[in-house]
Amino acid sequence: MGPGVRRDDEGGGNIRETFQPCVYIMASRRHGTLYIGVTSNLPQRAFQHREGLIPGFSRDYGVTRLVWHEAHATMEAAILREKRLKEWRREWKIDLIEQRNPNWLDMAIGLGLPRLAS
Repeated sequence: MGPGVRRDDEGGGNIRETFQPCVYIMASRRHGTLYIGVTSNLPQRAFQHREGLIPGFSRDYGVTRLVWHEAHATMEAAILREKRLKEWRREWKIDLIEQRNPNWLDMAIGLGLPRLAS
């Protein structure tokens, strides 16, 4: 099964996507380049960043490490939070990351993705 996919808990063996609106921050390394995004499928999105499947900023700057994420009840709430975070000063974003993840560990491991190669 790929990222963001899980077996149906009802025992039918069916596979379904797991959807949860989230805001997330990816980094190239500790105190490196930051990328803030929003998604309804965080494991899949983290995988896409890691593999460079998304053209643009994150691929150009090697932003592959999931360092912070926050779930929301609706996509609208997640998008609003994303927009607000993008307006923050860099120091505030770093403080937000380090409150929950002081060592800037790759949180995608907890979502089922393998460790990043050094």
